[in-house]
Amino acid sequence: MLPTTFQLYQNYPNPFNPSTNIQFDLINSSVVTLKVFNVLGEEVATLVNNEALTAGAHTVEFDASTLSSGVYMYRLESNGIVSTRKMVLMK
Repeated sequence: MLPTTFQLYQNYPNPFNPSTNIQFDLINSSVVTLKVFNVLGEEVATLVNNEALTAGAHTVEFDASTLSSGVYMYRLESNGIVSTRKMVLMK
């Protein structure tokens, strides 16, 4: 069954060390970008870069083993919709 709304979920586990999963739902096939930023707004990782994904549930693993402990934001862009959530890396 396809999702009925565009949704970016809270990552799990959160807090995490060193990796976490980011899940999102797409109601239509679309081009998607998923990036991670530090609290200064600097991009620290690109997890999905303008990739065409099908409608449905998607999960992306984020390995932060090279990053410092702290708060990070992840941002999903799809079909002009942008959604952002916060996550905590604790080493």
